[in-house]
Amino acid sequence: MLETAEHHSSGNAGPRPAAPFYLVGATGVGKSSIALALAERCGGEIVNADAYQLYDGLDIVTAKPNQADRARVPHHLYGIFPTSEHIDAAKYERLGRATIAEILDRRRLPLVVGGSGLYVKALTHGMSPLPRSEPVLRAELEARSDEELIAQFESLDPAGAATTNLKNRRYVIRALEICLLGGRPMSEQKTAWQSEPLAYRGVLIQRDRAELYERINARTQMMVAAGLLDEVRALDGLSETAEKAIGIREVQSHLRGEINLATCIDKIQQATRRYAKRQINWFSREPGFTSICITSTDDPNSAVDRILDAFPDL
Repeated sequence: MLETAEHHSSGNAGPRPAAPFYLVGATGVGKSSIALALAERCGGEIVNADAYQLYDGLDIVTAKPNQADRARVPHHLYGIFPTSEHIDAAKYERLGRATIAEILDRRRLPLVVGGSGLYVKALTHGMSPLPRSEPVLRAELEARSDEELIAQFESLDPAGAATTNLKNRRYVIRALEICLLGGRPMSEQKTAWQSEPLAYRGVLIQRDRAELYERINARTQMMVAAGLLDEVRALDGLSETAEKAIGIREVQSHLRGEINLATCIDKIQQATRRYAKRQINWFSREPGFTSICITSTDDPNSAVDRILDAFPDL
């Protein structure tokens, strides 16, 4: 799980940290560079919590930390799966917890860094106790029309239906499964899990929305210049999970001649901005994170200063 084993020899003295520290936030906000600076200041090791950076071969499309940065401090769970493999939050939780425990045993500080809300929550809260899919019921639901599914969902869980994208058939079917197998509305089951009192700590890195979007737009251009098209062209046999990484479908559409490069870039920028907005909304609802707002005048070290002001025991 650790890419550079030579780092293990240092930092074993001193008390054992009690728990990991989280750095979360939207894509493009600057989490990776801040985490690197914090790890160097605090004797930390970085644990990836980005669903797509778990994959090998998606370095550019996921803006994975480069090899030079990953050589400065130990980085864990980057590029450990082939793009043909399906990954989910449960699989990530098992790996993440084992990695964190191993780092803590060496008296180092695990810094969990990423923006995949469900993966982070798998570590902070544990996996949701929602019922697993049942094949017979799933087949029955799959055979029904969209209208029938939506009508039953709205009847069983009006609150859940109001906050679910009803145009996404997969979401509706899963929501109905949860209602029927759990014996009560999906929204009630999720609320019970989300409201459990928990002890975890970390920071939510934020920027002004306009500045964040400018960074996303600029980063997309840099990704193209760095070889994004060639990286996507080389991909083959993508799992259902891997193919959802923003940029893959857009570049594939361009490579097939369906859209020009300018349109491809614009679509990636738009999709990334929309994703960033969803991430901001997700993490803003998590009370265990302290918000740290940074600006264009902040560099990683000044951002770390502010984190250490809020958490001096680090």
